[in-house]
Amino acid sequence: MFGPFKPAPFIAELPKEKIDPTYKRLRWQVFMGIFFGYAAYYFVRANFDLAQKGLIEAGLYNKAELGIIGTGAGLAYGLSKFVMAGMSDRSNPRVFLPFGLLLSGLCMTMMGLMPWATSGIAVMFVMIFLNGWFQGMGWPPCGRTMVHWWSKSERGTIVSIWNCAHNIGGMVPGLMVLLASAIYFSEYGVHATAKDVWQQALYFPGIAAMICAIPVYFVMKDTPQSCGLPAIEKWRNDYPDDYNEKTYENNLSTKEIFVTYVLKNRLLWYIAIANVFVYLIRYGVLKWSPVYLGEVKHFNIKGTAWAYTIYELAAVPGTLLCGWVSDKVFKGKRGLTGFIFMILTTLAVIALWMNPATPEHELAQYAGKAWYQNPYQLTDFILMTTVGFLIYGPVMLIGLHALELAPKKAAGTSAGFTGLFGYLGGTVSASAVVGWAAEYYGWDGGFYVMIAGGVLAVLLMFITMIEEGKHKARLNDHYGK
Repeated sequence: MFGPFKPAPFIAELPKEKIDPTYKRLRWQVFMGIFFGYAAYYFVRANFDLAQKGLIEAGLYNKAELGIIGTGAGLAYGLSKFVMAGMSDRSNPRVFLPFGLLLSGLCMTMMGLMPWATSGIAVMFVMIFLNGWFQGMGWPPCGRTMVHWWSKSERGTIVSIWNCAHNIGGMVPGLMVLLASAIYFSEYGVHATAKDVWQQALYFPGIAAMICAIPVYFVMKDTPQSCGLPAIEKWRNDYPDDYNEKTYENNLSTKEIFVTYVLKNRLLWYIAIANVFVYLIRYGVLKWSPVYLGEVKHFNIKGTAWAYTIYELAAVPGTLLCGWVSDKVFKGKRGLTGFIFMILTTLAVIALWMNPATPEHELAQYAGKAWYQNPYQLTDFILMTTVGFLIYGPVMLIGLHALELAPKKAAGTSAGFTGLFGYLGGTVSASAVVGWAAEYYGWDGGFYVMIAGGVLAVLLMFITMIEEGKHKARLNDHYGK
């Protein structure tokens, strides 16, 4: 890499008495940087979903057209996460992470404030594509940072805690829509509808993301060695089975990263394909729930914003539980943990689909009341909460598993490879295929797509679980354990 993106050079090791306190302080400083930095990426990752219903109500686009536009994000992010991962493995995350955040926030701000940016399908597709490309600069530097600052035996827990940044950040767009609705009411004295605040759903989070990029830059660090500290494995005396100092601590060539540690890694291929269907569920529910709940379940804009927010909030304890279970209960067996969580997730999606909407003859009874006063909508909230609680665990586990299947200097690329599949396959399907099915076959068609994806995810997680056991046995044989 060049200029400010070049990795920080290693410096002389600090005196022995300073290593422990410095390591402990910098680990949590760096964690704050990657946690809140990545959370801010989610301000502008899926906030377009909250604008979709307003665009439909305004007569600007239909669901099929929005599905086509939405594929831009998945295509760009999938490609970018893989390409940027390769660049990130050879870059300084202190610069790489906030720079992508700044550009992504700028894209969404322009879409909300500049009429030309939403003037047609082609223009909107390009803007969404650019935003997705810049979003690809978020995950890789965070993954690279975690494998350098936390060792394998503690990584399941730390990655699950960090993974909650998805959901902390993902709640913000919903809260900002609520804020925009309150401002609209104070100005006009009437409650806002989706078509009144769709622009704010874009530029409110965009401006917030750009502001957050500044403190992230100042708290981030590169590797421990660039701060005068030893490698994390040495400091904690916690070495993986295949640890080799030359491979783990020295920079690798592009060929070594892509060919030796990614393309030839069979288990990595299995989890990458499984990621397609995990992401189909994750984004199928997240992307279309604001429209589905409004059209089918009779939610107003505030109700859909709360449902969207609670979906993300529920993922925090669910992800933490999943990481703890994979570390403590199943002793690092990521495939087994993901298999169990995906079975439960698929069942929860089926329950959300099967829960009846408020009957037409009862609509007047609940008109003007909050969602929690309507038993039908309350059940939908509970089911949305359940899906959010369960789905982010497998999302986290696949990323973590990918980090652990390659040396530290190739970790970002390894995780980017699974992201390539998740976003090119899963997110594009969640946007285009679910949107197309819902437009032409009703919402039952959309749910058929998501449930089929859930079943395939369970099957692929089962294969991953079997292969994970074989992979562990091969390592034990190789190292005489």
